[in-house]
Amino acid sequence: MANPELPVPGGLVLRPFRGVRFAVADLAEVISPPYDLITEVGARDLLDTHPNNVVRLILPGRDRHRYAEARETLRTWLSSGVLVADESPAVYVYEQIGPGVLQRGLIGDVGLAGPEEQIILPHEDVMPGPVADRLALMRTTEANLEPIFLLYDGDGGAATRLVDEIAASRAPLVEATTDDMVRHRLWAITALDEIALLNEDLRPRRALIADGHHRYATYLALQREHHAAAEAAAPGRPPKPGARDFGLALLVDSTAYPPDLKAIHRVIPGLPLDEALARAGEAWRIREYGSLGEGLAALAAAAEPAYLLSAGGAAHLLTDPGRERLERAMPAARSARWRALNTSVLVEFLLPEIWGMPDDERSVRVVHHDAEAAVRLARESGGTAVLMNPLEIDDVLAVASHRERVPRKSTSFGPKPRTGLVLRMFDLD
Repeated sequence: MANPELPVPGGLVLRPFRGVRFAVADLAEVISPPYDLITEVGARDLLDTHPNNVVRLILPGRDRHRYAEARETLRTWLSSGVLVADESPAVYVYEQIGPGVLQRGLIGDVGLAGPEEQIILPHEDVMPGPVADRLALMRTTEANLEPIFLLYDGDGGAATRLVDEIAASRAPLVEATTDDMVRHRLWAITALDEIALLNEDLRPRRALIADGHHRYATYLALQREHHAAAEAAAPGRPPKPGARDFGLALLVDSTAYPPDLKAIHRVIPGLPLDEALARAGEAWRIREYGSLGEGLAALAAAAEPAYLLSAGGAAHLLTDPGRERLERAMPAARSARWRALNTSVLVEFLLPEIWGMPDDERSVRVVHHDAEAAVRLARESGGTAVLMNPLEIDDVLAVASHRERVPRKSTSFGPKPRTGLVLRMFDLD
């Protein structure tokens, strides 16, 4: 069944698509976390669990032929029945429920909009390397293999009421329980009147990119390629909306299902802890704590900006930077809200001015959520872990609404959608 010619982009729009899903006995064995949360060891563990785990598609390795290999794997799984396309286009209801977790939202084709349109708001900078990687993967496979995560202030409106009604009263297409004891369930909305109701509610709203900035930047790059090709084929004629004017997304009403915002810590392998502390002492107040737990408790209670440095053993809290020196380092053109963020102070002052290094992927590694893992990595690399408090959601929203972006890897919203529940192929749209 072809995808209906409605709705088209213009406002916040979620279009139905023919989802591609795994046809396996235990879905939990073939789904995964988002690609940028998976380590090399984690990828091997996922493939040891099931040879057809989706990680084989989203992280196909480092070989120069890896993107073509992902394409061939995808085609093989489709031809062999490991993956099967749904008969009818749908918008999917997705529920995550477990200890301390309940989130429901909608998975569909979101209509793409540039930042200047103020429909889909980015809040975080992106790096060219990950965008190039995801662009090569999407271009080669002609697929969106995992959804981005969008939040919108729906105020519990018609779309959310329909989502909740479906989750409470209809049998799911599939369900799976992952190792973290979170149950994932999926329903399909195929009725055109229900899809129209969703979009009537969504169209006037705005969405914040909670997770997937690099993938959204990739969506926009694919759209630009599509428009350029259409212009070359028919100069002066507006391109007809197509598959590359949309991207796979999970859309969650943050009023009904408030997100969990966690910290992303840094590890600097080339900076020994003693040296980090000696340099920081020129501009920061430093207090020592006997254990990581004591230090983290002090960090949580500290006024921002504050950082906890450790490489195992004692932990050292940095607070109260010299204000004159800090003010000189922070960009005057930025808003006061942006200049006060702990990640902004890190990338504009602590890293370059105090430690003499840039905030790039080669010099600074990131560890999501897990302070102990960051400290282990620092100890193993002879470097320093820089542990941070999570940003406040109101600060992130204020910065995004001001058309600014927080520094890279400033936020980790959750719960993130599991990858592999539903995939999107361009040639099925």
